[in-house]
Amino acid sequence: MIPVCRLEDLPPGESIRIATEPPIAVFNADGELFAIDDTCTHQDASLSEGWLEGCWVECPLHEGSFDLRTGMPTCLPARRAVRTHTVTVEEGLIRVHLSAEQNGTAA
Repeated sequence: MIPVCRLEDLPPGESIRIATEPPIAVFNADGELFAIDDTCTHQDASLSEGWLEGCWVECPLHEGSFDLRTGMPTCLPARRAVRTHTVTVEEGLIRVHLSAEQNGTAA
């Protein structure tokens, strides 16, 4: 379990990058928290620097996007999913629980 930040320090529409190996991005999508591996599977770009719209994040490099709920790519050029992680809030502190499993690949 990785402590991230206080809930009030990650307002809706914002994201934060956690310097783990691999890096993790945590998003506040209109009050719902999501965590995914921070690196785009198409090319080495930080998804925490992308554009957040609803439950999707668009890669800042080539406009591939990912569903934060599943990690699955929603458009090209991304073809492989990013790993998702469980997020909890305990006593106002956001925590990420790393997933050992890699998500599937889009057809």
